[in-house]
Amino acid sequence: MSLAWLLLQFAGCAVLIAWAGYVLSRSADALAEAHGWGRGWVGLAMLATVTSLPELASGISAVAFVDAPNLAVGNALGACVVNLLFLVVVDALQRHQPMYREASATHLLSAGFGVVMLGFVALSLLTGNRAPAVLHVGIYSPMLLALYLLALKGVHAHERQALASAATTRPSAPAGQTRREWRRFGLAALLVLAAGSWLPEAADGLATALGLSRSFVGTVLMAIVTTLPEMAVTLGALRLGALDMAIGNLLGSNLFNIVIVAVDDAFYVRGPLLADAAAVHAGTAVTALVMTGLVIIGLVMRPQGRTLRVVSWISVGLAATYVVNAALVYLGGI
Repeated sequence: MSLAWLLLQFAGCAVLIAWAGYVLSRSADALAEAHGWGRGWVGLAMLATVTSLPELASGISAVAFVDAPNLAVGNALGACVVNLLFLVVVDALQRHQPMYREASATHLLSAGFGVVMLGFVALSLLTGNRAPAVLHVGIYSPMLLALYLLALKGVHAHERQALASAATTRPSAPAGQTRREWRRFGLAALLVLAAGSWLPEAADGLATALGLSRSFVGTVLMAIVTTLPEMAVTLGALRLGALDMAIGNLLGSNLFNIVIVAVDDAFYVRGPLLADAAAVHAGTAVTALVMTGLVIIGLVMRPQGRTLRVVSWISVGLAATYVVNAALVYLGGI
């Protein structure tokens, strides 16, 4: 297969995913208004889950059909790092002050759960074949799923408590309009799923044609393309003035991306997925831990100043950490 055809396939996936992500953002906001849902919860649970469908589809396809565990693990963890990097863009688009000055404290809970889940993944990657397993599934998989469900419940309860005093009655949208929005939302989700399933084959072919490692392609190239829905939804939320929906979508997507590792593990029948993954992915997991820690610092300290009048020093740290990780994965060559 020629390099030009592979690049065309890769670009086609990118365009389809980006367009579907834009449709998802508009429909989700309309559904939030129709049903009286909070934008923060929509960003964390509903949008984060759907916009992570490319990572889910790509991961399952990579382990079940392409037999590329490094592609799957690199994509899931790389998507976490790219999502955290995109917070730099969110910060830069907040013209008056750094985004951490206006963000809800509820995001601390999402970030905290992300640190715990990423820690389990890093430990499992470092343990390798010595990690306990049940049948062909690593013991970390059910633990990650349980932590994710606990995170959703905890964040939802915290947000409800915080917004209880500000609850208002909203007019109901016409039933026909609501059904149309649900149909648009469902069709966009299916398009994201289809494009995400197509992506691993093109990415694996590019890795071979360009002489790049699967770890690098999964962590950098695939991760950027499969996070396009998150980027599109985040930018759409910012245009609506919904900063918490934008941040909640990115942090919530990271929680779901970590759960995708557990789902991929179930489809990888040769044994525990992380036992066969390259050790270089532990560096990506640690990078995501460091970047999430920086976000937590920003949410607690609420920095006021900007570096070069563009972003806060937290964002400078996020960008620098991402560059270091990309270089290390590329030099790893696995």
